[in-house]
Amino acid sequence: MTMTRRTAAELLRTVLDSGSYRSWDTSPDHRHADPGYRRQLADAAAASGADEAVLTGEGRIAGRDVAVVCSEFGFLAGSIGAATADRIVAAVERATARHLPLLAATASGGTRMQEGTPAFLRMADITAAITAHKAVGLPYLVYLRHPTTGGVLASWGSLGHVTVAEPGALIGFLGPKVHAALHDGTPFPPGVQTAEHLHTHGILDGVLPVEHLAATAARVLALLDPATSTAPEPPPEPSGPADSAWAHVTATRDPDRPGARELLRATTDAVPLAGTGQGETGTGVLLALARFGGAPCVLVAQDRRRQAHRPLGPGALRVARRGMRLAAELGLPLVTVVDTPGAALTPAAEEGGLAGEIARCLADLVALPVPTVSVLLGQGTGGAALALLPADAVLAARHAWLTPLPPEGAAAILHGSVDRAADVAAAQRIRAADLREIGAVDRIVDERPDAAAEPSAFTGRVAHAIEAELHRLAALPAAERRAARRDRLRGGWRAGARTPGPGEEETT
Repeated sequence: MTMTRRTAAELLRTVLDSGSYRSWDTSPDHRHADPGYRRQLADAAAASGADEAVLTGEGRIAGRDVAVVCSEFGFLAGSIGAATADRIVAAVERATARHLPLLAATASGGTRMQEGTPAFLRMADITAAITAHKAVGLPYLVYLRHPTTGGVLASWGSLGHVTVAEPGALIGFLGPKVHAALHDGTPFPPGVQTAEHLHTHGILDGVLPVEHLAATAARVLALLDPATSTAPEPPPEPSGPADSAWAHVTATRDPDRPGARELLRATTDAVPLAGTGQGETGTGVLLALARFGGAPCVLVAQDRRRQAHRPLGPGALRVARRGMRLAAELGLPLVTVVDTPGAALTPAAEEGGLAGEIARCLADLVALPVPTVSVLLGQGTGGAALALLPADAVLAARHAWLTPLPPEGAAAILHGSVDRAADVAAAQRIRAADLREIGAVDRIVDERPDAAAEPSAFTGRVAHAIEAELHRLAALPAAERRAARRDRLRGGWRAGARTPGPGEEETT
C-alpha cells in the first residue's frame, strides 16, 4: 500500500494550534545497546529527524490544553523499545498528574525486534499507565495511522474512549509480511486489515483524514465539559384524559413517528460512535457523545426504524453496555432511549446470549455511579425495552407504552387469539399515564396531538425535558441520588409511592 505518510512533527503541526506544542522529551539512553544496534539507532535518527519512535508533549486544540503521544514511523518503523516505552509511560503519567486529556496517534510495526522479549513486556507497562489515566476520568483519544500493527494495536492503540483511523490505513494484529512469512508465503486476505473494513465491523468509531482530526477532537472534548447553562424549566405535561391503550400502540407504530435519529438531530451537538469496539456493530442502537442544551451526556438510543429490518440482538445490547462504561469512565450522565418492537427471536440471538445481555444491561445500569435518565420514546416491548429503562429519572412520551410482550402475543397466550390485543393492552396498564400512576415514570412529554404530526416540535420538547432532568440530577448530592435510585428499585415502582405533581390527575 502506498500512502503519503506525515512525520510525527508534521502531524503535530497539523493537529495542534499554531505554536502551542511543547516537547516533554529528554534524550533516550541507549548506552547499553550493542554497537550494531547503536548504529541502527543513529541511522534511524538521521533518517527520521527524531531521536526515538515517539514524540511526546503538550499543546492546544481549539485553545484547550492536551497531552500528545505521536508515533514516528520513520524511526525503525515506529517500533517500541525500552526507551520508547519509558517515554510513553512518562508522558501518560505526566498527563494524568496534570489532569490533561490525552491524544495518541499511532503508526508502528509493534515491538522492536532488536530488543526482543524485554521490549515486548513493556506493552503491559504502557497499558497500565493508560488504564490509570482513564481510571481518574480523563479522556483518552486514539488516532490509528498507517500502519498500526502488532503489540501497539494490542495495547495502547485499542484502549481509547474514542478511536478513529486514517483513511486506507493498514490496521491489524499481525502484519501482512509476518503472516506471509509464517504461512508459506500465503498472503493475508486483502481488504480485511483496513480502517474502513474495521469501521464497518464496530472496531473503530470513524475514519477521517488528519486534516479533520483537530476539529473532531475539539468537538469530543467539548462534549465532555460540565453543563454550561442554567437549568431550564421542564416542558409542561399533557392535560386532559389519556387515550386508550390501543391508541397508544397504533400511534407508536406509525412509520412517520420520529425516533432516535430525529432526537439526535435535536441535540446541541453530538459525535456518533460506532459499535462495541470489539467486533460488533450492534444494529438497532445508536451510541453518541451528545449535549442537550448545555448538558453533556452519553446517549444510548434504540433506533426503531433499523430494527424493522434487523431486530435488536445481543450485539446491540453490548453497544449499549459500551455506552454505560463510557459514561462511568468519563463521569458523564447516561441518557437511554427506549423504542423497540422487541428483541430478535432467532437462533443467532440465543447463541449470542441475548437473555444474558439483557440481564447484564440491567445490572450495569442500576449500579452506574453517574446520573441516569431514561426516555420511553415509543414502543417498549419486552426485555429489550426493560434493559434500558431503570434510571434516576424516567421520561415518557404521551403515547409511549411498556409491556412484557407485544399485545398480540399476550392476547394469544391469554385468549388464544390476537383479536383480543386491544383488551389485553388496556388490562395490562401499558400506557405512559399508567406507568406514571405506579411510579415507573416521572414526567410525561406531550404530543400535540401526535408526534408524527409535529416531529420537530416533539423531539425539541423531549430534548428540553432531558436537559432539565440532567441539570436537576447534577444538582443532587451523589449519595442522595443513589439512595433515591435504591429506594425506587426496592419497591417504589410497585407501590406507586411518588407524589402526584400538579395536573397529574388529569393525565391519569
